[in-house]
Amino acid sequence: MKKMILCIAILFSAVAVNSVSAQVRVNVNISSQPQWGPAGYDYVDYYYLPDIETYYYVPSRKFIYYSGGKWIHVSTLPPAHRAYNLHSGYKVVINEPNAYHYHNSHKVKYAKYKGNRGQGNLKHKNSGNGRGKKKGHH
Repeated sequence: MKKMILCIAILFSAVAVNSVSAQVRVNVNISSQPQWGPAGYDYVDYYYLPDIETYYYVPSRKFIYYSGGKWIHVSTLPPAHRAYNLHSGYKVVINEPNAYHYHNSHKVKYAKYKGNRGQGNLKHKNSGNGRGKKKGHH
């Protein structure tokens, strides 16, 4: 009986620790959103910038762009786009692992937003993991 109680206590402790670390991860993501990101999202993995065909990965705070046959991860905008205005350019929220691996699809799907400066909030539909929802919406 004592072993059973001990096992249950350990199980509940493990569940509590996992819940706390998941909550911290989301909170860290919210606080690490760039000031130029669209408002109203509770979680974002990537922003896709159709004007310059570049991604921004929020957890590492890196821009990702394709050059010389490979994906480059850097802390600043690509050299050819340093003058790009992140605040006014259109951003698409994408929550899927390695979003840039689907660039050919994103490039076609979001081409209509190139040059668009009247942005509402747009969320790329993903696998339904519940992340990336606008705050206050279910």
